[in-house]
Amino acid sequence: MIDLKIVRENPDLVRASQRARGADESLVDALISADEARRTAVSTADRLRGEQKEASRSVKSASDDERPAVLQRARTLAAAVKEAETNQTAAEEALRAAQLAVPNIASPEAPPGGEDDFVTIATIGTPPEVANPRDHLAIGSLLKAIDTERGAKVSGARFYFLTGVGAQLELALVNMAMAKADQLGFTPVIAPALVKPEIMEGTGFLGAHAAEVYRLADDDLYLVGTSEVALAGYHSNEILNAADLPLRYAGFSACYRREAGSYGKDTKGIIRVHWFDKVEMFSYVRVEDAEVEHQRLLTWEREFLDDLELSYRVIDVAAGDLGSSAIRKFDLEAWFPSQGAYRELTSTSNCTTFQSRRLNIRARSTGDGATDGRQHIEPVATLNGTLCAVARTIACLLDHHQLPDGSVYVPKALRPWLGGREVLTAPAEK
Repeated sequence: MIDLKIVRENPDLVRASQRARGADESLVDALISADEARRTAVSTADRLRGEQKEASRSVKSASDDERPAVLQRARTLAAAVKEAETNQTAAEEALRAAQLAVPNIASPEAPPGGEDDFVTIATIGTPPEVANPRDHLAIGSLLKAIDTERGAKVSGARFYFLTGVGAQLELALVNMAMAKADQLGFTPVIAPALVKPEIMEGTGFLGAHAAEVYRLADDDLYLVGTSEVALAGYHSNEILNAADLPLRYAGFSACYRREAGSYGKDTKGIIRVHWFDKVEMFSYVRVEDAEVEHQRLLTWEREFLDDLELSYRVIDVAAGDLGSSAIRKFDLEAWFPSQGAYRELTSTSNCTTFQSRRLNIRARSTGDGATDGRQHIEPVATLNGTLCAVARTIACLLDHHQLPDGSVYVPKALRPWLGGREVLTAPAEK
């Protein structure tokens, strides 16, 4: 959630962010009103509790003639305190609801507008020229690597089996990504795919994106759409040592998305599916280091795509296409010859303190220049970046590196993870 201090001191900044996102500016006014109502309720409850204590003390010193009136006042104040505390609880709940409704403050550097208003930052490599390119599903079928028909038979639309070299590609990419993350200093993590409601809400996925999330009602648990959720919750309700920052984790997990509202978009193949595996980078850093860390995550994602010898572009996502938690987001889109277009493979987002405030994650540090050893406890910044969304990456590799005969070139960096193979070919008929 956003910092209430910013809302109080600079509400126009928050309103400008809402406009850039194409979101409702009235939510800011509702938040300001809820904040004022809560502060009034707290002040009233505190005042009445003070009067109640004074009345209780007066009972002891009251004369026999005064005692009935003093007792009556004490009883009246006790009832008033109870009512005031009820009002305070309601005001605090209303404030939390109003605060949860307002997304993070978009960076002024994020382009305003919606999905199509992104800005291209860089274009890397030359898209391969492929005569009559096959799509990834056709190539996957030739290689006996992807089976969506049996996936649909077993689990329904937008599920799949990876078989033979397809399964080997998944394991190769995961191992390659986790090895790179380890070399970069990330702690490898196998993360749970089921989380509690407060963790899902804390990362910002139960607002505008709630329709994307699978919920297990009988267990009151949610299936994650990214291991970012579990990694953000890893340090929930903890006070970290600021000297230990940054803390970096690379999480591997299965991911589940309902893909609500995406009918007709990439329904064929394994680009937009209900289940896939992913390696996600997640960082906890000091607030002042967040922008630099964001650039680091972007650099590491670019290096991974460079290692896969892909042509891609980097885009600065427009404010209206940001998730509720992010102030800025960069997408890396790789070239798909069969579509003649760039398609998103990975992304990285700077969430500043939005998630840590919801999840109560703070860091303790000694104040700069303090001579008395005073300590400061403040929220940390969180950032995330996808190193490898496996299904999409497999689709891209098959499409991007296809050869005229239906075989697929294997990038040099991936070969050690595939037993040294230089080309993927259809298995011999048995």
